[in-house]
Amino acid sequence: VACVSLQDGRLTFLPGNQTVDLPSINFMKRHGTVFLNAYTNSPICCPSRAAMWSGLFTHITESWNNFKGLDPGYITWMDLMEKHGYHTQKFGKLDFTSGHHSVSNRVEAWTRDVDFLLRQEGRPMVKLTGHRKQFRVMETDWQNTDKAVNWIKEEAVNFTQPFILYLGLNLPHPYPSPYAGENFGSSTFLTSPYWLEKVNYEAIKIPKWSSLSEMHPVDYYSSYTKNCTGEFTKEEVRNIRAFYYAMCAETDAMLGEIISTLQDTGLLGKTIVIFTADHGELAMEHRQFYKMSMYEGSSHVPLLVMGPGLREQHQIANVVSLVDIYPTMLDIARIPVPQNLSGYSLIPLLREKAESEASPRGPRPSWVLSEFHGCNVNSSVYMLRTGKWKYITYSDGFSVLPQLFDLTADPDELTNLAIKFPVTVRSLDKILRSIVNYPKVSSSVQEYNKQQFISWKQSLGNNYSSVIANLRWHQDWLKDQKKYENAIDKWL
Repeated sequence: VACVSLQDGRLTFLPGNQTVDLPSINFMKRHGTVFLNAYTNSPICCPSRAAMWSGLFTHITESWNNFKGLDPGYITWMDLMEKHGYHTQKFGKLDFTSGHHSVSNRVEAWTRDVDFLLRQEGRPMVKLTGHRKQFRVMETDWQNTDKAVNWIKEEAVNFTQPFILYLGLNLPHPYPSPYAGENFGSSTFLTSPYWLEKVNYEAIKIPKWSSLSEMHPVDYYSSYTKNCTGEFTKEEVRNIRAFYYAMCAETDAMLGEIISTLQDTGLLGKTIVIFTADHGELAMEHRQFYKMSMYEGSSHVPLLVMGPGLREQHQIANVVSLVDIYPTMLDIARIPVPQNLSGYSLIPLLREKAESEASPRGPRPSWVLSEFHGCNVNSSVYMLRTGKWKYITYSDGFSVLPQLFDLTADPDELTNLAIKFPVTVRSLDKILRSIVNYPKVSSSVQEYNKQQFISWKQSLGNNYSSVIANLRWHQDWLKDQKKYENAIDKWL
C-alpha cells in the first residue's frame, strides 16, 4: 500500500513531533523504518510524481513543469506489477502525465526568463471552517480514503494473488483563495477547530528571514511571485504554520484509516505500507510558502515503510529520493529491476541483513539529485545533497550565485557558504556535472519554454492580449500592460 501526500518530511522525525500530534506516522515509526533524509527529485507535483512513477530523473523524462510530465500511457512500476500478477488499484491524485494544470501555471513556467516581476499567487492566509467536532475538512481526500478502505474490506481481503493499492492525497496543500477570483492561485491554509486543537502553538518556531536586500536573487523572485515580500506579523506567520500543521494532522488521520482497516481485515501483518509525499511546504520559511524550492521545507519529504521482514523502530540516515520507489516496488514483487533507472531499491536498507545484499548495479550512491524547471523560479535549479552538504546551483552554473549549506551546523539554511568554501563547491559541482550536464539541460529548457510560448501565442491569434492579461498575474499586469507585453516581445 502506497500513500502519497504533500508534506514536509522533517515533521516525521524533527522536532520530535512537538508541534502537532501525528499518531499514524508515530505508529509507522514504532513498527517500521523512517528515512531521515528523503528528498523529492523535483519540488512540484507533476515532475515529482513523474520521477516516482518512472524511476528516472526529471531531465531524463523531460518533465519540466506541471504541464509537462510523462507521456500518457507511460509504463510505470504499477503497470509492471500488474503484468506480473498483482491486483492493482489507484485512488486520488495521480498527476504525473502531461497536459494537466491551468493555463496560468504553464504560461508562468514558460515566461520565467522574461525580465519582469509579477505576482502569480494570492497572498497566503488562513481560514477556520466548521466546528469543534468536524474532522472531515478536505472532503475529496476523505472520499478517496473511503474508497480505498472499502476496496480493502470488500476486494483485497478475498484476493489469492498479492495486491498493490495506491492512495494519492491532496492535503496538506493550500486551497484556492476565492477572494481574488477563482484563477488566482491556491493560498488559503484551511482547517477546522478540531484539527487546530491538535497543534501546540507554543512549539511553533517562527522562521528567521533575511532582509529583502540580502536575499538570493532567485529567492527574491520566488518570494515576490508568491506574494510574500510584503509585511507579515509574527502572528500571521505563526497562524500559517499552525494551520499547515493542522492540515498535516488531518492527512495523518487518513493514513490511520488505511492502517486500521488493514489491521481489522487481518492484512496488516502481511502488507508493506509506504507513506511519502511529492514535495513539502515552506509555510513561510525563507519568506515563502508553497514548494518550488530546494530549501528543506520544500524538498525534504517524509518516507516511512513498515511491513513483514522489515526493520522496526529504525531510522535510516542515508540520502534517498523518490526515484528509489520504482526499483523498491519491483524488488518487493521480485520483478527484475531495469539497469537504466536513476533510483536504487530501498529493500537492502530496510531488511536486517542489508549490508550483505549488494545491488547488481553496485552500491547506492552517497548523493541525491533534485532539479526544478517550473513556475515561481526564474532559473533552472539543481540540488546535490551529500553528507552534511547541500549544494544548489542555477542555470549555467556561473551567471547566478550558487548556494552551499552545511545542514549539520545550519539546519535552517540561513548561511550561504559558497564563497567561503570554493574547494567544496568545485568538488560538489564536479559530482553534479558527472550526473547531469546541467548547463546543457538549462538551455534546452529555455528553448522549450520559448517554443511552447510561441505556439501557444500563435494559437490565440488576436485574442492573445486579453488572455494573457487575465491569467493569475492580472492584478499586476493591468497596471502597465504595454510594458509587460514589450518585455515578452524582447525575450522572444
